[in-house]
Amino acid sequence: MRPESTAHRPPSVPGIVTAEDMLATAHSIVAQQEPSGAIPWFSPTAGVPGHVDAWNHVEAAMALTTAGLREPARRAYEWLRSVQRPDGSWPAKWVLGEVTEAGGESNHAAYVAVGVWHELLMTGDEEFARRMWPTVRRAVDFTIDLQTHRGEILWIRHPDGTPADHALLTGCSSIYQSLRCAVALAEHLQRPQPDWELAADQLGHVVARHPEAFADKSRWSMDWYYPVLAGPVRGADAARRLAEGWDTFVVEGLGCRCVSDQPWVTAAESCELVLALDAAGDRDRALELFATIQHLRHEDGSYWTGWQFENRRHFPGDRSTYTAAAVILAADALCGGTPGAALFKEIAGRPLGPSEPADPAACGCVPATQAPLANPVRTRI
Repeated sequence: MRPESTAHRPPSVPGIVTAEDMLATAHSIVAQQEPSGAIPWFSPTAGVPGHVDAWNHVEAAMALTTAGLREPARRAYEWLRSVQRPDGSWPAKWVLGEVTEAGGESNHAAYVAVGVWHELLMTGDEEFARRMWPTVRRAVDFTIDLQTHRGEILWIRHPDGTPADHALLTGCSSIYQSLRCAVALAEHLQRPQPDWELAADQLGHVVARHPEAFADKSRWSMDWYYPVLAGPVRGADAARRLAEGWDTFVVEGLGCRCVSDQPWVTAAESCELVLALDAAGDRDRALELFATIQHLRHEDGSYWTGWQFENRRHFPGDRSTYTAAAVILAADALCGGTPGAALFKEIAGRPLGPSEPADPAACGCVPATQAPLANPVRTRI
């Protein structure tokens, strides 16, 4: 790991966005950060406050660091560390500091590992990584406790302690990347966690080969591209998956739909698709899509969440922090300008991708009706 440093400029993509553009976008996130350090989806608009969740909060913190705004990023991580629950989870939602949904979502908990690994790559700050290690360890253990014998990870543990009865493909794809980052962080800190690596291998295989393991959310574009974006599906399988869904979800000249049956495109999903295309080696289409989505840029550097192209108006009418964050991370991946730019392609110098049996039938997966939790009641502290 290189010596601690923050001497980098915000990312730029020639002919599309400048470093100054991306710095303004990062400042639009800071403008909505709460005094506590929490980063909501958006500031109160029309009397309706935006909520905070741990996943989007971490993504915003990563974007701030990418743009060189270290201090607000560190406030974000410190807030997250301070409000983690003893079981390793975070509430699904806060509004203005009050918990409004108490259940602990598995992908929310796991994503802190991506953020901490990214921060370490970006700054080389070993002290930060050591300080955040107990937070990451508890969060990953909470997540893995929701893994079934087959390998998928159930999406939430309800406030009464009972787990959900199903898993989500997008969430499990994200968790795969989180576990890979957690393993890399553990090895870097000389605290290896072989159980985490085994859990990641099993999860990645189920995501790539067993669609029946997940609730049907196929109308959502994230279920289409996230297995590529987060790493379980790569190579020829990734190219085939992206090709199969392209006409369903991508509107030429506008961007990527949020859902297949509604007439709106969203900047965040479009920029995540940019990351997936780039990770799959399709740089030309990634650049083209990134340029396309700039029609949602506001003059202050923020981005409208979406565009309803039949009514020709912004929808749902806010400029969200998670959207700004996705734009910054996509720009960084395309320009390769920071130490964290390859985060969606490799972890610790190794490709972020599957390592599974050559014969998928040999995986030993348990059928859907026989896939209980590996540890249905245990919660690690």
